[in-house]
Amino acid sequence: MTHDAPACERDATQPDIAPDMTTQGLSLAYGSVAVIEDLDLQLPAGQVTAIVGPNGCGKSTLLAGLSRLLKPRGGTVLLNGTDIRHQPTRQLAKRLALLPQQPHAPEALTVAELVRFGRHPHQSWLRQWSADDKACVDEALELTGLTTLAERPVDALSGGQRQRTWIAMAIAQQTATLLLDEPTSALDLGHQVEVYELIQSLAASGKTIVMVIHDLVSACRYADHLIAMYQGHVIAEGLPSQTVTPELVKRLYGVDCTLMTDPATGAPLLTNVRRTRDVLDGSAT
Repeated sequence: MTHDAPACERDATQPDIAPDMTTQGLSLAYGSVAVIEDLDLQLPAGQVTAIVGPNGCGKSTLLAGLSRLLKPRGGTVLLNGTDIRHQPTRQLAKRLALLPQQPHAPEALTVAELVRFGRHPHQSWLRQWSADDKACVDEALELTGLTTLAERPVDALSGGQRQRTWIAMAIAQQTATLLLDEPTSALDLGHQVEVYELIQSLAASGKTIVMVIHDLVSACRYADHLIAMYQGHVIAEGLPSQTVTPELVKRLYGVDCTLMTDPATGAPLLTNVRRTRDVLDGSAT
């Protein structure tokens, strides 16, 4: 797999600069159950942001709110200063792509057919399938190492291959912002590294990437910006090297650890990880 920036033609109606995404007083809920309350957030443009935290803390809910998949109970999500609720669906789909957790494809759909769905926002009655659409699909397949599997049915793939197919579809959509919910959850270590390096190269080409991730070490290694969530609140954010502390790790996950610095990248490394004694004694707060 190569990691060159996609070369298919950019949509001329989209801004040249990396998009600015913020929330103002954002509150999200499922029915009467509040998950996130009054959240103000600014996501760095043209960088990789990792959202971390324990299960049930609101990570995926936040991603759903950022993508307009979940309607806010209060507050706004702004993309380049415009409330995403006021943007036409097709126009928003040219600017913002979401890869949800555990997506499902129709039976018998091939890899190439699924990836082609990423081009739908760029098509209309006046603009049908074009050479540029094909170039974007071909490059998305190449970037994710799926060219030789293009005609294989998605349901015949391994879990890791299926996940890469969904990532390829999001890349083919050619949006300036990518929201990824656990993009490496089904991948082995080698393919995880390839996907993370691909994500970094996409950000280097000008895209804003926001990914929910469980692996704190990978978040520190591959993200430029880290957001730590706990019980629906952001409790820390910033550069991973300045944000991750033993105290934060203990609060998020109920474990003690020793932090070291990766000599090659400067990213925090967790060592000597063990359940905190407070949890073992039943006295954790």
